[in-house]
Amino acid sequence: MLPWIRALRPLTALLLTAAIALVPATTAHAADARPASGWNDYTCKPSAAHPRPVVLVHGTFGNSVDNWLGLAPYLKNRGYCVFSLDYGQLPGVPLFNGLGPVEKSAEQLVAHVDKVLAATGATETDLVGHSQGGMMPRYYLKFLGGAAKVNALVGIAPSNHGTTLSGLTRLLPYFPGAEDLLDEHTPALADQVVGSDVLTKLNAGGDTVPGVRYTVLATKYDEVVTPYRGQFLDGPGVRNVVLQDLCPLDLSEHLAIGLFDRIAFHEVTNALDPAHATPTTCASVFG
Repeated sequence: MLPWIRALRPLTALLLTAAIALVPATTAHAADARPASGWNDYTCKPSAAHPRPVVLVHGTFGNSVDNWLGLAPYLKNRGYCVFSLDYGQLPGVPLFNGLGPVEKSAEQLVAHVDKVLAATGATETDLVGHSQGGMMPRYYLKFLGGAAKVNALVGIAPSNHGTTLSGLTRLLPYFPGAEDLLDEHTPALADQVVGSDVLTKLNAGGDTVPGVRYTVLATKYDEVVTPYRGQFLDGPGVRNVVLQDLCPLDLSEHLAIGLFDRIAFHEVTNALDPAHATPTTCASVFG
C-alpha cells in the first residue's frame, strides 16, 4: 500500500464517521422537502416578534433535513419561519451534500435566500450554519451581495479559518497526489484546509462586512475544525462564544453541537433576538 494512502486513512475514517452520523440509514429526502415538523413551509409569514425568516445551512456531508432535525423544530416551536437548503451536490452522490466548491455553493445560497424572501415578503433574513455552513455564507455576504439581505449570521462550529483536522491536513504536502485527490473528488474539503485559496480570499481584508451581526458558537472538544479557536471571527458586530464558558458540563463535539445541543440552540435564539436574550446555563438543556 502506498505511504500516502496509509497516511490518509485517519482522515478518511473521520470523514466517514461524520457522514454516517449525519445521515440515518432510512433517510431519503428531496431538496426543499417539507418535514412533518413544519419547516420549509413557504406559506409561513414572519411575525412581529420574529420578523425575519431563518435559513439553515448544513455542513459538509449534511443535507437540508438531517442536519436540522434538532434545531429546526426548536426554532419553529418558538415562532420562527424556518427554511433549509441543499447545496454543494456532486453528480452521482445522493444524500451527502456540501461537497462541491465553496464559491458554487454560495451561488446556490443566493438563489435560496431570494426564494425565501420572495415567499415571506421579508426584506432580510438571518442565517444559521453548521461547520462549512457557518463559513460558506460569509462568501455570499462578502462577494455576492448578501450583506444587503442578511441581518445576522450564526456559525455553529464554523470552518472560518480552516481546519488542520487535528494536524492531519498538514501531512498532505508530503504525499504527492493527496491534495489533487481532495480537489478532484471533494472540492469543499480542500477549500476548508487551512491556507486554501478560498479561505485566503475570504479572510483577506477582514473577517466581516458592515451591517451584519456575527455570532460564532464553538466547543473546545471540536475534533473536526481544529484548532477550535480558528473558528472565531474578528471585527465589529462579532460575538465569539465557547459553550464550556456557559456550561462546563457540556461535552459536545463537532457533530453534537449542531445536531442536538440545546445549550447551543439557546444561544442561537439569543443571537437571533438579542433584545430578548436570556442567560445560557447548563439548565438551558431543559428549556
